[in-house]
Amino acid sequence: MWEPEAFPLKAGRVPACEGLLGDPLCPTPIPCPTHWSGGRAGPGGCFLLKLFRGSGLGLAVYQRAAHRTRRAGSAGLAGRQFRAARERRPAGRVPGRGAGLQSGARGRPQPRQGEHELCRTLQPTGREKQWAQAGSRKPPARLDPAQVPARGGPGSRASRLAAGPGDGAMSAARRGRAGAGEPGPAVPQGLLRAARKSGVLNLSGRDLSEVPQHVWRINLDTPEEAHQNLSFSAADRWWEQTDLTKLILASNKLQCLSEDVRLLPALTVLDIHDNQLTALPSAIGILENLQKLDVSHNKLKNIPEELTQLRHLKSLLVQHNELSHLPDGFGQLVSLEELNLSNNHLATIPTSFASLTNLIRLNVAQNQLRSLPAEICSMKSLKQLDCTKNFLETIPPELASMASLEQLYLRKNKLHFLPEFPSCRLLKELHVGENQIEVLNTEHLKHLNSLCVLELRDNKLKSLPDEITLLQKLERLDLANNDISRLPYALGNLPHLKFLALEGNPLRAIRRDILQKGTQELLKYLRSKIQDDITNPSEEPPVTAMTLPSESRINMHAITALKLLEYSEKQAALIPDEVFNAVGSNPVTTVNLSKNQLSEIPARIVELKESVCDVNLGFNKLSSISLELCLLHRLTHVDVRNNFLTSLPEEMEALTKLQIINLAFNRFKIFPSVLYRIPTLETILLSNNQVGSIDPFQLKKMDKLGTLDLQNNDLLQVPPELGNCETLRTLLLEGNPFRTPRAAILAKGTAAVLEYLRSRIPT
Repeated sequence: MWEPEAFPLKAGRVPACEGLLGDPLCPTPIPCPTHWSGGRAGPGGCFLLKLFRGSGLGLAVYQRAAHRTRRAGSAGLAGRQFRAARERRPAGRVPGRGAGLQSGARGRPQPRQGEHELCRTLQPTGREKQWAQAGSRKPPARLDPAQVPARGGPGSRASRLAAGPGDGAMSAARRGRAGAGEPGPAVPQGLLRAARKSGVLNLSGRDLSEVPQHVWRINLDTPEEAHQNLSFSAADRWWEQTDLTKLILASNKLQCLSEDVRLLPALTVLDIHDNQLTALPSAIGILENLQKLDVSHNKLKNIPEELTQLRHLKSLLVQHNELSHLPDGFGQLVSLEELNLSNNHLATIPTSFASLTNLIRLNVAQNQLRSLPAEICSMKSLKQLDCTKNFLETIPPELASMASLEQLYLRKNKLHFLPEFPSCRLLKELHVGENQIEVLNTEHLKHLNSLCVLELRDNKLKSLPDEITLLQKLERLDLANNDISRLPYALGNLPHLKFLALEGNPLRAIRRDILQKGTQELLKYLRSKIQDDITNPSEEPPVTAMTLPSESRINMHAITALKLLEYSEKQAALIPDEVFNAVGSNPVTTVNLSKNQLSEIPARIVELKESVCDVNLGFNKLSSISLELCLLHRLTHVDVRNNFLTSLPEEMEALTKLQIINLAFNRFKIFPSVLYRIPTLETILLSNNQVGSIDPFQLKKMDKLGTLDLQNNDLLQVPPELGNCETLRTLLLEGNPFRTPRAAILAKGTAAVLEYLRSRIPT
């Protein structure tokens, strides 16, 4: 009598067994599960158990073989072997020496019916008996695999049976620990092994309520494979580890984060978004290499002061939390480039934000902000600012000095007017929809030369200024749901406009069927109306000498608050004296007398020379420019489009601060020579005239000229020397009768046109 435990079975890595488990078609008998699990065996013992002992195979491999046999049943590859063996031998024989397991032998317990059927059906050969009795270390001969047709793919049961004994011992060891009552790890060991090699561990979406301790100690504790593989020639070189640099714990059920996060000092990315965190550990300030921290979509009520010590942090995402304030030391995050604080409960922004000079994107949308700090203008690198859905009533004037700003979102606030943007020349998108804006004037638009998207929907605008055509790069204009009753016909001249939204406005001058045809058809209609821009008769009578001052409807609020003298769209041949009298001592900077019937410039305009900077006399009947206009020495913008002008007075040379002049839709046949002598000019709009030539050498001297619009003129040739005007950012030449450059080159843009012209300069 013997006990199975008496055999010194090895559970570690063992030599390969030739012909036992290495080949799924091996004829070696499969062990009977009853003989191992039944507790006792006959005097000879289970044949295969002795076989395992003699060959030096371990307990784990024997258990694996028994388990495979138990699962094999009568199906599959093993089942076919069992049936073939049953047909080759007489019934009633059992393996082993003597009849140790026959019914009633020496009073030993009889195995349950059917449990040792496999043993009864397998008869070992004489060679196998001799080898087992002699205890030889030499394994039985393997059947030549070339003589047996291959069955099963890499993932089949046959291929799994063909796994090496070492793999069986390893898996058995893991099963042994699990069977001992120890909880299995929440993180698969294979995932940890891969993380030690790559430095990246992704545990997202695993329903973790806490982070397992061995995750924090992944680079400190000896890995499990170190206890099983001591060979330096092994393919799995567990001793070659990489520090964990990226840890993703997103979309779990974490309610807190352990202070053990300090054990991962090499982390550069920590992603814990979409959990249930209410606070962050103070140890997070020790992660000095951290560059990106995502704690969005949690329940954080505050940010620890220690987080401001992360001097290398570039991206901080804290949106969708419950923050009501920010630490005062936030400005210490000097490397920060992206900051998302949207969807919180913030009422103020710390003034220390002024130190975030490297910040590129700032999102404070959907908070409770009522104002923005003036210090925000110190963010010289800021390109995107999102203040959507707050309670902002005003915007600090300092915002206009942010020269790098490209996208500004101010939607869903309580703004009544827009600030001016004199320095925001790179601004490409301005979103101010769903506010209470009533007036849009020249000062808001004249500096926005790069604007591509202007969104003004759901406001209270009653009119659109003609200066909208200054936005030559505009592609999208959203004016839906305002109070606009008519559109400036010059809107049709915007060359890049692709989308125009007008629904929800009381437009009366344009038929509904035209509005429903889409943007391009609408713009075509507006262009057709430019030459005869005759407004519909208004309900008010025309202004005459007998008109009372109260009847002239002078907008005193615009004069005092907006510094705007507005008297447009009156169809007046003369401007009443009461209009200039109403100015009084108020410093007016903008005068709008457009869309009247003026044949000359009012002489009293000279009274405003100390303050006026912008004069709009477009859409009148002016045939000349009076000398009074030349005395307005502070002028920076003059708009005299859609008149009958053929020349400009030489006295305009005195306008030494003039930056923009709009002469479109007049009757110029030559380029006004006085413009060459105004070096401050940045924009010249001279489209839709009859200009036949230009002087490229004079234009080259205008080193501030950035935009030159000569569309729809009579240019028979473009001088190649124009290509030397390298300050030009926008050169528009379409609609002229010249043959070169061709339309395909013009379509490529200003840079391509200038390069082409330079290539044509004779050498």
